[in-house]
Amino acid sequence: MTPLVRGLLIGAVQVALVAGVGGQLLYDRATLPRAWAETVAVDPTLPIRGRYVELRLAIKVDGDAALAQGRPGHREAWVRLYAGEDRLAGRLQQPYADVPGVFRISELTTTSGPRWVLDPPVLYFIPEHAIDPSRPLPEGQELWAEVSVPHKGPPRPIRLGIRREGRVEPLEGLD
Repeated sequence: MTPLVRGLLIGAVQVALVAGVGGQLLYDRATLPRAWAETVAVDPTLPIRGRYVELRLAIKVDGDAALAQGRPGHREAWVRLYAGEDRLAGRLQQPYADVPGVFRISELTTTSGPRWVLDPPVLYFIPEHAIDPSRPLPEGQELWAEVSVPHKGPPRPIRLGIRREGRVEPLEGLD
């Protein structure tokens, strides 16, 4: 086998791998349940190339609050995520470690009160020309993310939106 044929064969395998991952993500986006989640922006610290926003997803919690551990303002709990009627939600579970589909949440005190946020944050990559959507927003506006909710693994952000007067309007120019 000549070096040219080997190089072309390796290139074809790499293209097939990337196409397979891209196809799986497109299939997931089309078939998995979706939900909007309120976000709490965090300063990104990863030393990777490109622009991104690190978002902590705030979720609505269902279940027995006694399953939360810790003192008020510093509590943590475990939830199984699902797409609720109006937003991303989670059912409280017994504390598990490394169980697929069960995620740790922590209580975060914000200016608008305590929020349950998913741990760890998710990343949303933005184009070079786009304005950073995590910048401080005017009063009465909140940054939300539409996410797909897979059976295993964390939610995957699809797009961002601004919530005004009870409605989420998707942001343009970020895809």
